[in-house]
Amino acid sequence: MKWKHVWTLLRKDFLIEWKEKYVLGAIVLFVILSSYIIYKAFQQVTPMSWNVLFWIIFLFSGLNALIRSFSSELSRQYLYIYQLAHPGEIILSKIIYNTAVLSLVSIILIAALSLFTISPINDYKLFLLAVLLGSIGISTCFTFVAAVLGQQTSQSVLMSVLSLPLIIPILLLLIKITANALSIVDDSNIMSDLILLGGIDLILFGVAMIIYPFLWRL
Repeated sequence: MKWKHVWTLLRKDFLIEWKEKYVLGAIVLFVILSSYIIYKAFQQVTPMSWNVLFWIIFLFSGLNALIRSFSSELSRQYLYIYQLAHPGEIILSKIIYNTAVLSLVSIILIAALSLFTISPINDYKLFLLAVLLGSIGISTCFTFVAAVLGQQTSQSVLMSVLSLPLIIPILLLLIKITANALSIVDDSNIMSDLILLGGIDLILFGVAMIIYPFLWRL
């Protein structure tokens, strides 16, 4: 594996996203509109409601953002890239890129929810750490499923069906960790939860890096 190839692939993805600004713009619009609808629908948003709504919007924003991970490339481009780079380099570049996209979405979502509702975060370090670990885990899961599905015509439906059950443990841990950051609960085992979440991320990452090079030819 050569990091030069990974960087080149990352640069390609960022350039494509820059040329097709409407995709990221649609995600940002979805986040802002969702936050505004919550502001109009709820007379009072409690910290627990804010926490749960944050992760629900984050999940579906991420699904919309990452569903194009591999389907955005034409079949001819798909085969050409795989002749130039190792499959491990391709999947790694996609995971890094999608993690960056999810991190950006989370920052915009925090700002939008805080603007339209309340800002209940007391421990920003813990909250941002949870968001980072969650972005890594969710992007790895979504990216791997999208890579396995490849050029399937019904990729969006299949991706939702296959990936959402896999990230339920991650979401449950994230809600629990960020509840501590919002001072909703006081859990003395928060470090164990962070280690567990990091372990899940490593397992998903390892599975993607090991299995995908054998699957990409199928």
